[in-house]
Amino acid sequence: MGKIIAVANQKGGVGKTTTCINLCCALTQAGKKVLLCDMDPQGNCTSGMGVDKNRAEPNVYNVLIDGTPAKSALIETKYGSVLPSNKILSGAGVELVTMDSREYILKKALEPLRKEYDYIFIDCPPSLEMLTLNALCACDTVFIPVQCEYFALEGLSDLMTTIRMVKKKLNPEIDIEGVLLTMFDSRTNFSSQVAAEVKKYFKKKVYNVVIPRNIRLSEAPSHGKPAVVYDRSSRGARAYTELASEIIRKNR
Repeated sequence: MGKIIAVANQKGGVGKTTTCINLCCALTQAGKKVLLCDMDPQGNCTSGMGVDKNRAEPNVYNVLIDGTPAKSALIETKYGSVLPSNKILSGAGVELVTMDSREYILKKALEPLRKEYDYIFIDCPPSLEMLTLNALCACDTVFIPVQCEYFALEGLSDLMTTIRMVKKKLNPEIDIEGVLLTMFDSRTNFSSQVAAEVKKYFKKKVYNVVIPRNIRLSEAPSHGKPAVVYDRSSRGARAYTELASEIIRKNR
């Protein structure tokens, strides 16, 4: 049975989408069967995997609101399978509120796909609303990217409160998959201080691999490719390849 992992942090700009794209591709290159479910209306994961998000139909909106089987909305790429998203998903949060068992709609949609994949990653929007709540109810674990800056630490407490609430009331099996330090700048003392604080709180849940600030990670999406394909020798690409290996070891 495949493992469903929600990549979440309500603070924007921490590297959620970059992590989803490159981690999915690196795991695929390592021989794993991977699905990336794009739950962000911006659809950046979709385009970053080389899919035209404006033409992606059916997509995750149709799965959530119209009951379209998730399998019929999948798009296969060289980097892994994609359940695409685009701006039409922005209205789904409001529409879900009136639906029965609204928190579990994504869970029911993804459950039939578990046996076909080793990993299913869900890219959450940068907020703690209905789309993110669906992801947290659907997942086994939560993967948390944390930018090595002060404000990223502030947002972590809100996310942990939400996860505790979900565990208590909606998804008792949910756990932390791991915490990834992103945009680490070795030239500054502050990056090291933030890293130390995160490790103090999350202890062994923090990955050994740290993602550095790297221009290739920013350039790759404009070419519709993961950085691990666009420039696999770059520092950022090598870090995500090492992260994939670390995740495989921890999930044996």
